[in-house]
Amino acid sequence: MAERSFAREVQDLRLGAGDVFEGEGILAITKALLQCGVGYVAGYQGAPISHLMDVLADAQDILGELGVHFESSASEATAAATLAASVMYPIRGAVTFKSTVGTNVAADALANLASGGVTGGALVIVGEDYGEGSSIMQERSHAFAMKSQIWLLDPRPNLPSIVKAFEDGFALSEASSTPVMLGVRIRACHVTGSFVAKDNRRPAFTLADALNNPRRDTGRIVLPPASYLHEKEKVEKRWPAAVEFIKTHKLNELFGDERADVGIVLQGGMYNSVIRALSLLGLADTYGTTRVPLYVMNVTYPLIDDELVAFARNKRAILVVEEGQPAYIEPAIHAILRKAHIETAVFGKGPLPAAGEYTTGILLDGIRAFVAENARTMLRNDVRIPDAKPVLEHPAVKALAQVVPARPPGFCTGCPERPIFSALKLVEKELGVHHVAADIGCHLFSINAPFNIGTTTMGYGLGTASASAFNVSANKRSIAIMGDGGFWHNGLTSGIGNAVFNKSDGLTLIVDNHYSAATGGQDILSSRAGNENRQTNAPIARAVKGVGVEWVREIDRTYDVGRMRDTIREALTTPVKGPKVIVASSECMLNRQRRERPLIQSAIKRGQRVVRQRFGVDEDLCTGDHACIRLSGCPSLSVKHTGDPLKLDPVASIDQSCVGCGNCGEVADAAVLCPSFYRADIVHNPNWFDRLLARVRGSVIGRLTARRDRQRLVFPV
Repeated sequence: MAERSFAREVQDLRLGAGDVFEGEGILAITKALLQCGVGYVAGYQGAPISHLMDVLADAQDILGELGVHFESSASEATAAATLAASVMYPIRGAVTFKSTVGTNVAADALANLASGGVTGGALVIVGEDYGEGSSIMQERSHAFAMKSQIWLLDPRPNLPSIVKAFEDGFALSEASSTPVMLGVRIRACHVTGSFVAKDNRRPAFTLADALNNPRRDTGRIVLPPASYLHEKEKVEKRWPAAVEFIKTHKLNELFGDERADVGIVLQGGMYNSVIRALSLLGLADTYGTTRVPLYVMNVTYPLIDDELVAFARNKRAILVVEEGQPAYIEPAIHAILRKAHIETAVFGKGPLPAAGEYTTGILLDGIRAFVAENARTMLRNDVRIPDAKPVLEHPAVKALAQVVPARPPGFCTGCPERPIFSALKLVEKELGVHHVAADIGCHLFSINAPFNIGTTTMGYGLGTASASAFNVSANKRSIAIMGDGGFWHNGLTSGIGNAVFNKSDGLTLIVDNHYSAATGGQDILSSRAGNENRQTNAPIARAVKGVGVEWVREIDRTYDVGRMRDTIREALTTPVKGPKVIVASSECMLNRQRRERPLIQSAIKRGQRVVRQRFGVDEDLCTGDHACIRLSGCPSLSVKHTGDPLKLDPVASIDQSCVGCGNCGEVADAAVLCPSFYRADIVHNPNWFDRLLARVRGSVIGRLTARRDRQRLVFPV
């Protein structure tokens, strides 16, 4: 169950020649693939291209009509390996995954693919997850493209340019026998717009045709002596063919008056932000008409020497807008111009920061500084926008920043993973702090307050592997955390299998929330729901036992904090040697709410009786020590002041976002905190018995309250 359904939007994929397609970037990418006659698509979900996988899954009927095979892969390496179908056969294939982490996982397959080369067009769509909205380490795909000599496209972030980049990418791949990497940034994936559609194309040569007519060319297999010749072929044949294609078809673009004394060389993906900055400086309008000439590199690798020399020849200076570090393009342009004896000054990292996302504000300052130094007269229409620095530097604001804590990412309300870490904290209280190897996924939020659990994280499904160095005799055992998505991605072999092989004595906690929740709630092999296009309901515990783990415990309700605590304690203290695995299962609350809320609302509208559970805190009983918050951290669990003059500190309070998971009460019980938590049943469309019961309860409570009030000692005013 993905976080969003595109069942309605995918119908626009049927639009034909001359129709206007309107939508967001992800849908435009899917339409572009179909228009290009793609034969197969594979991929692994992950921001910012998670929704591309969701769109493809929802468009199975349309793909089937065109004879296009789509596969949701077990990992990025699995996806990249499918491009082998384009090595021997003239079939256009595409794969997609998050970069740079996905590119790292797929590195082996991509390197082999780039070495031998391809016959059909092979496109690698990478979600370039860089900048403030990113969830990964800050790296770029450029270095990988250079290392393996895979051509890298970075189109301008508007729908017509993105669609054209797919057409150019497949054609470039076929013209140069080289796979092409097409980077789409976060904003490009979700930008909205329109373009004139073309008819969808059935693959001219299908996968079935390939199976029925197998081909073989040992020259494309990475095996000596052919592998030695691949390097020469890249330099002597493929690279020149790619450069010629890029020049002939004008994949890079020029904008503005080339006679100006200065110019800007930029990655295609930075075009919108650069134009916005230029318009604020009075150097361009919002439609892209610019007084500063722009050389827009929709292809950022390879660079086209002739075009760069021609652009820079009559200019005093150029500014290279290359987001991220290290700089690859700027030093290369220096070398190209100097070899051509062009003395044009090259600026880049200097006026612009060495690292970090190039927002409009950053570009505004950098371009202003560059133009002021090299063509000051062009800034006569510069409009100064308000500067936020004086406000941020104000003593009151600084004082507030010291008092108000930052808001790091955390578990959702009702998350079934929260009680696991509450139980782990209770065990730590008894047995002391242990080394905990964290992993990629929602459970990584446990490194933040209030749990503060987790020492390292090394990669998706590598929690157990990262703890393998601690497989030594000691008084304590190491603990590793792994999610169900990471388990099937990499953890079963690299983590659990490795632990069995090396006779590890540590504990692995596998958090099973029924989905690949961290990437958008997609189904995986162990998902409980039925899926007509996928095989699900494969038990994790059976797979773990299958590779040789003997000590396995399953907990099918993580909200049972007491049981979780006791099981973790047993794993850490048992005299049994060998790897120990706890599979803790409860459905992701976010996906559960997505599924149940519409059903509940529909039932209420139909007049059916519906009972929902909510939890609260009795203000009279709460002592205000807030131990419950320190052991739960649920966003719905907050504090508030009471009218009781004897309670100066705020008491705990549960707000309206509560989903009734019961974790707070379970934690209070397991930790023997306090009896202040209560559960209330909210009844929609109550029947006659519910109303009678409510009246009886109200009457009894009213009588008891009145009796208590009569016995209360009151001092006359």
